[in-house]
Amino acid sequence: MDSILPSYRDPLFSILIIVVLSLIIAIMTFVWGLYKQQKEKSVLHRFLEKFDNSECLLDTSNMPFEEAMLRPLTLLANAFENSGQYHKAINIYLYLIKHATNPIDNTDLLKHLAQTYMHAGFLERARVIYLEILRQHPRDVKLLYRLGVIYEMTKEYKKALETIEPLKTMGEDTAALERFLRFEMIASEKKTAGAQKIAALERLLEEDSSLYRPILTHLFRLDTRKAWELVDTQRLREILDILWYLPYAQLDLDIISNNEQLQAVYYARGYLRQRAPQPCGIFAVDMLLSSRMSGYEEGDLSFGYLCKKCKQNFPISFVRCPHCLAINRIEVEEEIVKQSAQTDYSLL
Repeated sequence: MDSILPSYRDPLFSILIIVVLSLIIAIMTFVWGLYKQQKEKSVLHRFLEKFDNSECLLDTSNMPFEEAMLRPLTLLANAFENSGQYHKAINIYLYLIKHATNPIDNTDLLKHLAQTYMHAGFLERARVIYLEILRQHPRDVKLLYRLGVIYEMTKEYKKALETIEPLKTMGEDTAALERFLRFEMIASEKKTAGAQKIAALERLLEEDSSLYRPILTHLFRLDTRKAWELVDTQRLREILDILWYLPYAQLDLDIISNNEQLQAVYYARGYLRQRAPQPCGIFAVDMLLSSRMSGYEEGDLSFGYLCKKCKQNFPISFVRCPHCLAINRIEVEEEIVKQSAQTDYSLL
């Protein structure tokens, strides 16, 4: 009597076997995915324990979580960060990371958390988080740049240069960044003799003229005479604040007396009293020059600093923008003000 079950030679039997195996594989894959997700979540929670912030005024310990809360709370944390309330932003990000179930959301939140730590000055915490994310996403270009900035801020320039190598392999143009890091290394080196440092800075300036302002600033600290020799009156506006705030003792009167633009600057500054020079082409300086020629002595210049990339204004000078981290995108903005009691100080 023939069996009602299909024979192993029957095509239906082969199809049945394939279907059963497919179901088993699908169930095993699903279970493994759940296990892996839970394990990653557990690892993430243990990783975040070291960053728990008990100093924040926000109590999120008993706050129920729903997925719909993710976006509004992220926007709230971002608002806290932009207003400088970093502890509140950190507390919200930690809460969201612990409760969010989507791995992509967790990665994005970790990036926000690291960025907030960096802005708040907790550089080591930011570094650890960036390294953790890069362990899973080693080709994240933006994170590699950010990690390099962390090393730069902690003056670990060799490590910062190491982050450039993977960026090169991904086709990033890092030449300007490399030259900037070389400048930072030269400027921070304390064991190098002054003459060697000056020569290295001169060579670097020949390679990259965009480093004109930071190199000249540093040279005024090392060798005033050499700095004056490199002053380019075609780029006067870039260093106007540096020249304006130089003490009288650091002026090179031989160079100034042979240049009409420099004479105009220092006549407007009140350092020169000889014949009135020709205008230099900078509106605020020329207005002060004209007022001094008319006998008004109370005018002065005040300076602000604009990042040409993100358009943020800052009261102090910078090489790397504090907001968007762009390099050498500073624009010096001058304004005529009433002279204060004491203005003879140097930016150097």
